[in-house]
Amino acid sequence: MTSATELTVIQVPVSDPRVRPLLRELGDEYSRRYGKDAHAELARYPDEEFTASHGGVLLLLLEAGTPVAGGAFRRHDPHTAELKRIWTHSAHRRRGLARRVVAALEAEARSRGYRRVYLTTGPRQPEARGLYLATGYTPLFDTAADPETIGPLAFEKDLTHVKENTP
Repeated sequence: MTSATELTVIQVPVSDPRVRPLLRELGDEYSRRYGKDAHAELARYPDEEFTASHGGVLLLLLEAGTPVAGGAFRRHDPHTAELKRIWTHSAHRRRGLARRVVAALEAEARSRGYRRVYLTTGPRQPEARGLYLATGYTPLFDTAADPETIGPLAFEKDLTHVKENTP
């Protein structure tokens, strides 16, 4: 198994063929968890919203060039980047890759002048909720409430007080 230190972070557009397997697996898993086809939700935002002028896509790759984790952000407002499509391939989980993706996205958003990050995750994604809480995100919902009664779980993070942590 390749260690997380042997990974390379590259920026690619959503249209890059290396992104497709991650988005396909992401859509399949969301569809299983929520009982409806989630692929349309993933396609809801036009690819242009994830281009350099609006946001970005970062993809972690193994040395051999195989995509193992990725994520993207888009402009939420002039000061806020919205993280989207954070995903780790099922064969590469529990290795800290999602943390690296989030850190890379935050660093890139900060370098583009964003001061805040916003994101939502679904109520049936406890591992994502745990990741965001563990990485300093502030929940914008009652954490004691049943997640199923809330709907999308929103989080935010102020980037102006975050120390530079390059993945």
